[in-house]
Amino acid sequence: MPVRRRLMRHQLHNLLSRSLMALALATAVFTWSAPAQAACLSSSQTRQAVASGQARPLGSLRVNGQILSAKLCERGGGLVYVLSVLNNGNVSQVTLDARTGRRL
Repeated sequence: MPVRRRLMRHQLHNLLSRSLMALALATAVFTWSAPAQAACLSSSQTRQAVASGQARPLGSLRVNGQILSAKLCERGGGLVYVLSVLNNGNVSQVTLDARTGRRL
């Protein structure tokens, strides 16, 4: 088989592998986060929870990295922050008790 054809086949294989991995990751993230979204508070409900002391202000939370997104959600009879955090080039999901700020 000519070298060029092998190279093209290898590149196509890599592209397909990366595409399938990205699709699997997107499906897993969507599946994992979909139930949590149903129990999350709206922006006005979040403001009310913070104003009433049920949840700490987002700026008072300590996390290692940069908060990319945050949701205040009901879970287990209490409120939790579900955060997407960027740290050292990696994005992870962190869940904190909304009242204490402690990691769960």
